[in-house]
Amino acid sequence: MNTLNRSLIGLSAVLLVSCSSGGMHHGASTAPLAEEVRRATERYQDVTAATAAGYALFLGCVTGPQGGAMGIHYVNGDLVGDGKIDAARPEALMYEPKGSKLELVGVEYIVIASAWDAANKTPPTLMGQLFHYNTSPNRYGIPAYYALHVWAWKENPHGVFMDWNPRVSCEGYRAGSAR
Repeated sequence: MNTLNRSLIGLSAVLLVSCSSGGMHHGASTAPLAEEVRRATERYQDVTAATAAGYALFLGCVTGPQGGAMGIHYVNGDLVGDGKIDAARPEALMYEPKGSKLELVGVEYIVIASAWDAANKTPPTLMGQLFHYNTSPNRYGIPAYYALHVWAWKENPHGVFMDWNPRVSCEGYRAGSAR
């Protein structure tokens, strides 16, 4: 086999690897927790499946204080109040408004701090990721809580576990249209 053929075969192999399942989610992370989130939430691409599973619209579209957004949260109140963390059962699903549709972009794990602290000596972690502590009062009107965002469905250039995603926008959000 000549050198040109070997080079073409090598280039083809590199292109095939770059197009493998890791690239199928528009740059989505290959972090183990992000992969688990995608497995657990695939069925919630359609927001009607989320509402059928007990998730409900919570407030409006959440924008960041310095740019970016989290999007529209659909929250399962029973999961928020249970004091537990389960990778397969995120407390909130985050959607970005795109025209008349909502696109699933990530999840948020939420646990009320008093419930967690009563049973644990250290802040929560999930698959090696430390949750952020949020005080009360807060803009959401809930007690102090721990949270972890996972941008499993839309790449976040600042990191898969950051709160705000500069690639998510609330521009297309109209109150009452998030269904």
